[in-house]
Amino acid sequence: MSHPRPLKMVDPSVAIELAKVSFRYHPEKPQVLKQVSVKVPAGKYVTVIGHNGSGKSTLSKLIMGIFNLQEGEIRIFGTKLTGKNLDELRRFLGIVFQNPDNQFVGSTVEDDIAFGLENRQIPHDQMQAIVEKCARKVNMQDHLQTEPLMLSGGQKQQVAIASVLALSPKIIIFDEATSMLDVKGEKMIRRLMHDLKVSEHKTIISITHNVEEALDSDYVIVLNDGQVVMSGDPHTVLKDHHRLSSIGLEVPLTLKIALALQNEGVAVEPTLNEDRLISNILKLKK
Repeated sequence: MSHPRPLKMVDPSVAIELAKVSFRYHPEKPQVLKQVSVKVPAGKYVTVIGHNGSGKSTLSKLIMGIFNLQEGEIRIFGTKLTGKNLDELRRFLGIVFQNPDNQFVGSTVEDDIAFGLENRQIPHDQMQAIVEKCARKVNMQDHLQTEPLMLSGGQKQQVAIASVLALSPKIIIFDEATSMLDVKGEKMIRRLMHDLKVSEHKTIISITHNVEEALDSDYVIVLNDGQVVMSGDPHTVLKDHHRLSSIGLEVPLTLKIALALQNEGVAVEPTLNEDRLISNILKLKK
């Protein structure tokens, strides 16, 4: 059995680079993305935030090659994405969508995690070991024989993530992957994204409308009307509450509380750190 040749990384330091990427769904419709240029360093956790219709999900589908690129360039580890090398470069990429039900193809959790491995003709003994390993990583090892219909929303996302991990991509895109979950499920997936970056050295790109999620990341990109309007360290970007509010994004709750206290004449620091806010309030009582 022949195996695909190992992929080469022309630039291992930059996982994804977009240069002047523009896109529209129809020639007579406005552009959804307008001259977007960003770099995602390898091994980092990056959030892309913006309200609905800002172009976030279109961006992820262009990177994955689900939509054909119209203007600009996309490079994966330094190699320009084209129609000819799309299948090859996709081996660097994995994506977890908003609705995990759209990703299920197997009758059991085990079958679903194994699906991509079967397509790559991985030997059965190796496949079994990979499935069990990935199930453990997302704490689903006790549900391998469970039907997907019997799982909670958070568990379904865990299985979807395990299915992606089984193929060992270096880059994982989470496209609104927490938006349909309850608070417990959302926190679990956010923690898992962080763990994948730290323990698995994955490049994580989380596309979300939830500004709070950006606090977990190394770098944040803010999209509005198809353009990058802010980018940088999340604690710097998210403190610009006037600009965030002007494009329809809620500021993180901790900062919102601090600003509300300031408006009431309480001399507290405008901070994103909950512990620091509590400490500042306690100092005022002394």
